[in-house]
Amino acid sequence: MNDNTDQLSDVITELVPPLLHSLEGLLFIGRHLHPPQLEEVVKHVGALDKGVEDALVAFQAVDWPEDFHPFHDRIVASSTSVLRAYEELRAALDDPENGIMTAYRALRHSSRALEALYPVAAVLPPVSRFFLEDEQRDDGHLLQALAAERTDGASVGVHHFGNEKKERGGFSLYVPENYDASKAYPLMVAMHGGSGHGRDFLWSWVRAARSRGVILLSPSSVDATWSLMGEDVDSPNLERMLAHVVENWSIDTNKLLLTGMSDGGTFTYVQGLQSDSKFTHLAPISASFHPFLLEVVERERLQDLPIYLTHGAKDWMFPVDIPRTAYRALARGGADIVYREISDLSHTYPREENARILDWFLDGKRPEDT
Repeated sequence: MNDNTDQLSDVITELVPPLLHSLEGLLFIGRHLHPPQLEEVVKHVGALDKGVEDALVAFQAVDWPEDFHPFHDRIVASSTSVLRAYEELRAALDDPENGIMTAYRALRHSSRALEALYPVAAVLPPVSRFFLEDEQRDDGHLLQALAAERTDGASVGVHHFGNEKKERGGFSLYVPENYDASKAYPLMVAMHGGSGHGRDFLWSWVRAARSRGVILLSPSSVDATWSLMGEDVDSPNLERMLAHVVENWSIDTNKLLLTGMSDGGTFTYVQGLQSDSKFTHLAPISASFHPFLLEVVERERLQDLPIYLTHGAKDWMFPVDIPRTAYRALARGGADIVYREISDLSHTYPREENARILDWFLDGKRPEDT
């Protein structure tokens, strides 16, 4: 038994570090992806997956005890998704016509890898630290609280409600493992881009939410994207989701953040500027905007409304003139607005901005407007 235990420890130690390193590489590619620089970004990361591929062979060759099978299966699933992501990213380099879209699809495997790996955070401290922001990774008290066994039956961690990959209109939810029902928690709703899915987009924010004690709801649009034209079928659905979360967890209704990427950011305006919107803060990211929208917004709703607007100077889908126009129009309308224009950001998600957004949302700290 001791020999087998040593062998298990060895293969875990050999696989987990390159797996985490490879995931960081995928997050880097996802952040810096830009059509003219696709090859440069992918090659910059290199063959990080080689270490995963080699270690996975030994990991699977071991005779795993039955009670370790769930752990084994999650590590294998995460590793397999990582390997597929890197394989498809390299294939994207050989596709001059559709390479960028192939790369975007390849990066969806990173969300699946994160989802498969996340439960392992409960038993492996390096994985738990991986799912925290840099500033919190050495916080021993937080790590201990997140890992503590619960006896109160509280529903914490990651949950999915009608939100399988082939389903639309459901949502995924993250509740910090150190949740205390006697406290009221801030809630943020994070909306995916066009053709995206809430189950994937959840992972854009889990690190930050877990680090700062925020409950995170990531909905999927009813159709392929949000109700930006025609009948608004997503706002009523979002209301139902909010009602469910407020009913089942302790929520501070004075701290409700609505944010989203691309079409999700545009719908942040559409939903969040409605006079009956419950959201106290809005944070559209890489979103479109038309000044006409403000013609149907009640002045009282916009007055002093905290809005944190983020956009990339290299955005090829929604050029940077769009958020600059939005900033001026919203400021004239009376919003309390922060505008962050990131010089090296294309039409991708800037995870490094999450901490600043939460500083602003939770503590009222304003970053330098750029």
